[in-house]
Amino acid sequence: MTTSTSTLIAPRADPEDPPVKLADVALDDKYRLQHGRVFLTGVQALARLPMLQHQRDQAAGLNTAGFISGYRGSPLGGLDTALHEAKPFLDAHDVRFRPGVNEDLAATAIWGTQQLHLFPGARRDGIFAMWYGKGPGVDRCGDVFKHANHAGTAKAGGVLVVAGDDHAARSSAVAHQSEHIFSACAMPVLAPAGVQDILDFGLHGWAMSRYTGCWIALKLSADVVESSATVEIDAARVQVRLPQDFELPEGGVHIRWPDPQAAQEQRMQATKIYAAAAYARANGLDRLVLDSPRARLGLVACGKAWLDLCQALHELGIDAAVAAALGLRLYKVGMPWPLEAAGARRFATGLEEILVVEEKRQIIEYQLKEMLYNWRDDVRPRVLGKFDEGGEWPAPPGQWLLPPTGELTPLSVARALAARLARLDPAGDWPARARALGPGDTSTALRAALQRTPYFCPGCPHNRSTVVPEGSCALAGVGCHLMAVQMERHILPRPMVAVVRDPPSDGRRCLAGLA
Repeated sequence: MTTSTSTLIAPRADPEDPPVKLADVALDDKYRLQHGRVFLTGVQALARLPMLQHQRDQAAGLNTAGFISGYRGSPLGGLDTALHEAKPFLDAHDVRFRPGVNEDLAATAIWGTQQLHLFPGARRDGIFAMWYGKGPGVDRCGDVFKHANHAGTAKAGGVLVVAGDDHAARSSAVAHQSEHIFSACAMPVLAPAGVQDILDFGLHGWAMSRYTGCWIALKLSADVVESSATVEIDAARVQVRLPQDFELPEGGVHIRWPDPQAAQEQRMQATKIYAAAAYARANGLDRLVLDSPRARLGLVACGKAWLDLCQALHELGIDAAVAAALGLRLYKVGMPWPLEAAGARRFATGLEEILVVEEKRQIIEYQLKEMLYNWRDDVRPRVLGKFDEGGEWPAPPGQWLLPPTGELTPLSVARALAARLARLDPAGDWPARARALGPGDTSTALRAALQRTPYFCPGCPHNRSTVVPEGSCALAGVGCHLMAVQMERHILPRPMVAVVRDPPSDGRRCLAGLA
């Protein structure tokens, strides 16, 4: 690891003045400094995160260690490199990084860290662990995630599951969105909107995991994790508040043995999910960012969609003063599932309409509608998202308000917002402002015209193992080796209906199978 250092010199008003030394800056400050501001990428923030957790545990008098395992893939393709580079600093904080042979073996190893206290002679109070992988890895780990999450975490352990979602399928066989998989596994989901959020939500994630006994997901997209920013480094920055309005059961929520399946389900459905919502409420993970004296239109977003919404407001010329005059109310969601009901209902009270800005399939929109439908007769705003109040479900192509395909852009969000403002503020020039932004959102068409053929990374074992012997062809299966279909290696995209008994006309021998 390079540790080169440079000295910053303040500019001088008078050339005769002596230079003023400002600071010594080293490349490893991002891992070395204990307090202050440092420049980090999202991937480097993930590498720094377990060091901060270890510091917090030491300050709390806990003798813990950290464990990281997973399987790389865009947009987390560089995480293992960052972790290897940070090894001296991870070692100093008793954090071990062991990349997995595949995603589910890595998840199984993570599960094992939460069982330390079940055996005699444990030398640690607990192990806090982090799994990482891209969307397809989340899919294949569903079985491990569901079993391990129902079993629970250790009281002084905790598990953070970092998922990299490829919304536009830039480097994936299909476009990915992990929230619905996580919700099916009953795993609470946190959605950072920037590098500072990665650090803050990561620490909240481990604290929530310990409090609830759940594995906690941290959903990241390329726009968040591949960005960089100057952030505040301080192990004590996140002040965890345990809920005072929620009572955990007498036996607790953590992993134990023996543990019948019915007992696990009872803890999950009756306690653990509600404990996650209570934690989010106590710690303000969902927060009201802007309000107006006479609020009429509420805007909700999380993660990358929050960044798109903020940029859309800027493009439409809406600042705090304009927003107040229009009656806007902005709600930034930190935990999209399970959505915390009390905060969501306070946000909705008094509004005529709510526009939910979220990526891909609805998850916040559906929960918000359910929370408001039977709550109070005087709080029944229109809740819109993927289509407006006149749309059908599912909406015909081209009639979406905020499309579930591809990925959102600030322009697409600005056009949807302008359409709603035109109804609430007919005297405004919102259609003209929207037209002034450009002829249309051509990003999807442009991406389609500029498709980049996925290819294996240098050194990837699939790059060699998918080479078909000369004169033969093969069938691709599910996995990253599916990319070989587009690499002119005589690999077919799907199993044939029946075994091919006659060789192809060009003389190749085909290794076909049954559908």
